[in-house]
Amino acid sequence: MRTIALKTLAAVAAPLLTLAGLLASGPVGAQAREQFFPLLVYRTGPYAPNGTPWANGKQDYLKLINARDGGINGVKLTYEECETGYATDKGVECYERLKGRGASLFDPQATGITFALTDKVPTDKIPLMTLGYGLSASQDGNVFKWNFPLMGSYWTAADMLIQHLAKKEGGFDKLKGRKIALVYHDSPFGKEPIPLLEERQKMHGFELVKIPVTAPGVEQKSAWLQVRQQRPDYVLLWGWGVMNATALKEAQATGYPREKMYGVWWAGAEPDVKDVGEGAKGYNALALNGHGQQPRVIQDLLKYVHGQGQGTGPKEEVGSVLYTRGLIIQALSVEAVRRAQERFGKGKVMTGEQVRWGLENLALDEKRLEQLGLTGVIRPISTSCQDHMGSTWARVHTWDGSKWRFSSDWLQADEQILKPLVKAAADQYAADKKLSRRAPGDCQS
Repeated sequence: MRTIALKTLAAVAAPLLTLAGLLASGPVGAQAREQFFPLLVYRTGPYAPNGTPWANGKQDYLKLINARDGGINGVKLTYEECETGYATDKGVECYERLKGRGASLFDPQATGITFALTDKVPTDKIPLMTLGYGLSASQDGNVFKWNFPLMGSYWTAADMLIQHLAKKEGGFDKLKGRKIALVYHDSPFGKEPIPLLEERQKMHGFELVKIPVTAPGVEQKSAWLQVRQQRPDYVLLWGWGVMNATALKEAQATGYPREKMYGVWWAGAEPDVKDVGEGAKGYNALALNGHGQQPRVIQDLLKYVHGQGQGTGPKEEVGSVLYTRGLIIQALSVEAVRRAQERFGKGKVMTGEQVRWGLENLALDEKRLEQLGLTGVIRPISTSCQDHMGSTWARVHTWDGSKWRFSSDWLQADEQILKPLVKAAADQYAADKKLSRRAPGDCQS
């Protein structure tokens, strides 16, 4: 396991704010008024092309808050990266090593790691933030007190894709008799959308063909032979890392139309298509967030971080899809700490329990998003004891051969379908783990 050494972000803030002497000394948390953010990353292995810009966006946002704002109400932000290689066992090792260093929140950056940590965090009292991934049932905060799948799950993603296909076909009734193939990463991540797709299959009468791809996905000949034999009307691609570009190359080789392919939001970024180029033209994917260098938060990052020679990665990636997603994840982490400070004390370092409350009481309306420079990047988010997701919106964007272009309006997952599935799955989880739903009074804690 490769560990990137601790970097105290005050080192970035100091020269910009002329606050000499703010560099931390000694172990993390030894000095007062420092909020520590553990960063699980994968900069090595087959998922590195996707994991790296994601990790860079998270780091750069922490640097921005220190450099531009002097921290959160005067509390400086520190971090330490820990390399997981996307492996669950290494992710758990990183968690165990970093949790005792003042960690108040973890973004596992992998569904498998999330599954492994979900049983641990209630005892350790450290929340998990899994933006756009993780355990779909954890939207139910009455059972999953410590999990926060902010902005979407694989069930909301699958639901929005089926809605989009129905609209293209002219209505849900037109899906009857259609064949939809799910080409998925054979892992907890890839299997997660299946219950929702099976529910929609019952409702609308389409045929669902499930085609697993062995991780990491560099060999897909047999999968695309099945696609060629089955001749589906649409292919849903639930891939990550090298699997996505490989799938597009195989689709090109077998003659499957890329415009009939729709990826989850983890299969719709620049690393997935750049090496395929024109061969990926017409390919569609969900977009959980906006991208590009126009948003004010991106302009601030270019000015206060990259403009000062403190960027984590290349300047050219700033504003790319996954870089921006990492930025958003860290922005919501920072806002959870800020929200917690409003209740438990401005200018104080927050504990895991306090940050958990902040995550459960996020209220980011359009006005607040504008203040954060996130207008047009994400939709408003409002969480509660019952709803740990806070927003269920996404768009479709399409690769034109050189860049991503939005090709749909905002889509919203259907809560009438999702809520019963989420409750049933959460109840089953509670029964299996011998847990009780939270009492009403616990929602204030």
